[in-house]
Amino acid sequence: MIFGLAFVALIHLAVHQNQFGSSYEFIVSLLSDDQAFKTTFEWMIFVEATLPRWTMAIAVGGMLGLVGSLFQQLTQNRLMSPLTLGTSSGAWLGLVLLAVVFPSLSSEWQTPFALSGALIAMALVIAIVGLRNLTGLPVILAGMAVNLLLGAIATAIILLNDQYANNLFIWGAGDLAQNGWEQVTWLLPKLSISLLLVAFAPRVLTILSLGAEGAQGRGLNLGLAFFTLTILGVWLVATSITVVGVISFIGLIAPNMVRMMSYQKSRSELIASLCFGAMLLLAADTIAIYIGQWSLDIIPTGTATAIIGAPALIFIARQTFTADVSLSLKLPSGPNTLSRLTPLLLTAMLATVVLMTLLIHPTDGFAFRLPDHFEWTLQWPRLITAIAAGAGLSIAGVILQRLVYNPLASPDILGVSAGAVLALIGTSLILGISIHEVPTWVAVLGSLVTLAILLVLGRKHNFAPSMVVLTGVALTASLEALVQFSLTRVGSDKYVLIGWLSGSTYRVEPNQAWAILIIIALCVAVALVLSRWLTLIATGREFARARGIPLTFSYTILLTLVAILCSVVTTTMGPVAFVGLLAPHISVMLGARNAQKQLAIAPFIGAVLVCSADLLGQWMVYPAQIAAGTIVSVIGGLYFIWLLIQSRTSV
Repeated sequence: MIFGLAFVALIHLAVHQNQFGSSYEFIVSLLSDDQAFKTTFEWMIFVEATLPRWTMAIAVGGMLGLVGSLFQQLTQNRLMSPLTLGTSSGAWLGLVLLAVVFPSLSSEWQTPFALSGALIAMALVIAIVGLRNLTGLPVILAGMAVNLLLGAIATAIILLNDQYANNLFIWGAGDLAQNGWEQVTWLLPKLSISLLLVAFAPRVLTILSLGAEGAQGRGLNLGLAFFTLTILGVWLVATSITVVGVISFIGLIAPNMVRMMSYQKSRSELIASLCFGAMLLLAADTIAIYIGQWSLDIIPTGTATAIIGAPALIFIARQTFTADVSLSLKLPSGPNTLSRLTPLLLTAMLATVVLMTLLIHPTDGFAFRLPDHFEWTLQWPRLITAIAAGAGLSIAGVILQRLVYNPLASPDILGVSAGAVLALIGTSLILGISIHEVPTWVAVLGSLVTLAILLVLGRKHNFAPSMVVLTGVALTASLEALVQFSLTRVGSDKYVLIGWLSGSTYRVEPNQAWAILIIIALCVAVALVLSRWLTLIATGREFARARGIPLTFSYTILLTLVAILCSVVTTTMGPVAFVGLLAPHISVMLGARNAQKQLAIAPFIGAVLVCSADLLGQWMVYPAQIAAGTIVSVIGGLYFIWLLIQSRTSV
């Protein structure tokens, strides 16, 4: 392990220094002990940029690997890491609040705010699943829900206070670049607490590995031990990411890899994970530097670790969980039949929201009157877009949940929307055009590629819910890292891009509104015509095949329909999370049990959700606005968390 770390460390030094001249000539000059050489530009770069970055990579990578091993041994969960506990999103929200509320304290209070945010996020995850349920899949889902919820809140704050949060985008992408030793000398003393972990944690972890009863029988206070070790681990993570930003997956991969190398004892696993984490981050940073030399662009290290880490998460999940792992989710109950009044009530609710949007005006102190021509031209494209987007995402959610037999399947959770987002942003950057000028077919292609990857990877376990969700989480994390990288490249237009990423109807043009309405209406009609396919497939694939359903053809058509629905919505107003989860669930709660009734009712529910969110976004902080997608993300995130809590209490 030590030799591997030393080898990667030397490669990192050579590749980084090669940006500013020949590495070979630099080494020759360095070995010759030429005093004149130490006054050159190459020497200054080596001392003030190369060595500090090298040191930072070793320190941060080592800490992430160490903490990942600590968390995995504490919970006996191979998928546990700072990423899955939501600490990164909590630290991000803490730093955003610091930059906005106390900008004058930003330079001195970064660590306390980041640490507080990380602890709150982790406490939320533990409260959702419970201390006794940290060994399985629910903690991964809880971490994802907390990440989405806190990320949506942070995005809303940034959009409302963009003048204070401009310097946080590179932090979100994760960057190890250094300009001197100031940050290194600030960080290293704070990481010295890791020595306590290496010295005293192994004995506690060894006792904990005997189980709760065995540990208590040996006099160990489980609550105190878990709390103390967790606080120390979060401190190391929070201080590290305060300096370099979000570096994901290192804490997940390193402990799993060293365990495969037969480092089984607690102390040896901790030390080996520290070394392997440092080696892994050095390797990822080397790759980022090397690609940056060829692309003539700076590649943040966090982007490289996410691209490497997503396949690793999928691989580890496939080794850890078997096809019969259950999500143990108990969906809310409801009547077995749909009331005839339900469609009328939903129509009335949608009409009420539309009328409130048109007739109540915050500009006049929320006065009630007919809109003038200018107000009408502003509002009707937004209303049509919100109705169509809600309906389209609801249909996509129904189709996905029935195709993969998974109550958590929705375009955002499975990465389908993220695929469309990445395709649109990538095309925008490559062609140098606005995100609003990229054609819809690009988003369709991105969604289809993501769906194809999802299905290919899920085939081994027969599309088991646990595998599909974990694959979606990994793909989404990787795609979101690439989106964060894109935000660092767009200059002053980044806030326009963030507004689109938050799911806003604000900039929708009339022709776009008509286009999304027509396309979504056609897709809804097609879905209703194909409802028999969904009914039979949901009964069972073999049963559907026996009834004459061409499975390959039907899956292709239905998944293409999902890709079109997600892509049209994403292209028009940006990604909108959780509608594809909420609307199908609510329709079942209302009694829409079969596919045809669910496809008929879910679009109304989705339309009400998005229209209501858009209305609240216009009213809550007037004259500023909060994007509809942000409000839906908060509502959906809270619902998702409630689902996980319900599943825990029902076991």
